[in-house]
Amino acid sequence: MKSLRGMRDILFEESERFNFIIDTASKVAKRYGFEYIETPLLEETALFKRSVGESSDIVGKEMYQFIDKGGNDVCLRPEGTAGVVRAFIQNRLDRQQRDFKFFYYGPMFRYERPQKGRLREFHQFGVESFGEARVEEDFFIILMVRDIFDELGVGYKIKINSLGCSECMPKYRESLIKSLEEIREGLCQDCQRRISTNPIRVLDCKNSSCQELLKDAPKITDNLCQECNRDFKRLKSLLDSANIEYEVDKNLVRGLDYYTKSAFEFVSDEVGAQSAIAGGGRYDRLVEFLGGKKTPAVGFALGIERILELVKLPEKNREGYYLGAMVEDGLSEIIKLAQKLRKNEKVKIEYLPKSLKAHLKGADRVGAKYALIIGEDELKAGKVWIKDLESKSESIKSIEEIA
Repeated sequence: MKSLRGMRDILFEESERFNFIIDTASKVAKRYGFEYIETPLLEETALFKRSVGESSDIVGKEMYQFIDKGGNDVCLRPEGTAGVVRAFIQNRLDRQQRDFKFFYYGPMFRYERPQKGRLREFHQFGVESFGEARVEEDFFIILMVRDIFDELGVGYKIKINSLGCSECMPKYRESLIKSLEEIREGLCQDCQRRISTNPIRVLDCKNSSCQELLKDAPKITDNLCQECNRDFKRLKSLLDSANIEYEVDKNLVRGLDYYTKSAFEFVSDEVGAQSAIAGGGRYDRLVEFLGGKKTPAVGFALGIERILELVKLPEKNREGYYLGAMVEDGLSEIIKLAQKLRKNEKVKIEYLPKSLKAHLKGADRVGAKYALIIGEDELKAGKVWIKDLESKSESIKSIEEIA
């Protein structure tokens, strides 16, 4: 038996890096005032069709969708934002006159072609901020991602763009469609399909021949309304004041339909071709679109598998106790001692009697700080031989004294 294609196990040092990413990102999010939220893996399919967009590749090709035994059309979540927004509305938080800040992490599922850093079951860490319309919140969200990657030791470049709003986007969409129709024959099949379903997504095509044709296509940043233009200038000014390097990428549109105004990506050339390792932006219309009260919102998500190999673990300190016996009769004392020590410390027990040399190798292998060994002489005297594996000092103490 093997794991399904596009799904994999995470263990040993990789699991340490995995947990280190989650712990670090959670710590940074809490510093910014965010609280943890847990949402279900399984949601109604309609939630993602309405939020992500029926024209998106996620909904059209990639969802793990099925009819359950109750006849409900459900799917495994392909991304995290829609579920958090659904929880925000369901718990009537949109009716309260205050802001809410959440972070989450967990598995997502998309039926796409597996490749390095892209799996069918993958994990994301994300944050969603509700109730703050000012662009300063977008700035601090970008700062949060920066802080996370800096603490993880992951290199990155920042790309930003503005996707406009309901005032400037319709006019831009018309001019874009006109431009795309002129080059339709040279575009790939996906781009040709998107001209009628979601023309903005054409700009995001990774096909090099399409990108060459799109060089002269109109850009949204050249067609922003007064408010969007003001906010985008303010975002760039804040980034400049903080000495944060960034690039304005006029073709950056993100892959989901719900984004408006600010959009950003953190990219790295250490994961193959320059590729996104985190991304996000503002989605002021999504809460209202899903049936809630109009609420401004902004957030991001980072792909844990995308950065797993890039993370540098901090040097590990020795911790806890290794307990072992050199004679069979010493095992019962070791077990009693372990029960008491485990109330406060990490404890590893070796059940088989071994030589002192073998026990010390075992203690070193598990990174224990102390090796506590009971031999025949120690057992008779009610003592334990102790070695501090950092200082290399040795001592003998009574079992009662240690406990």
